[in-house]
Amino acid sequence: MIKMDEIKQLPLEELKIRLRDAEDELSNLRFQLALHQLDDPLKVRHLRHSVARIKTVIREYELGLREPKQSQN
Repeated sequence: MIKMDEIKQLPLEELKIRLRDAEDELSNLRFQLALHQLDDPLKVRHLRHSVARIKTVIREYELGLREPKQSQN
């Protein structure tokens, strides 16, 4: 699970990449949960919270509440 401090330090493009990856992983976890193949169902909850945190920071960028950071690459 990614922490909010880490999310706030990432540039916008990296956030969008992480969001896409997290949503894909969440989809896979939900599928495994439905098939009763998931060992720890709390992973779904934690990942859902991470997705919400990432979306919150992306929205802050869109509203101008957060200044875009340059990619470090």
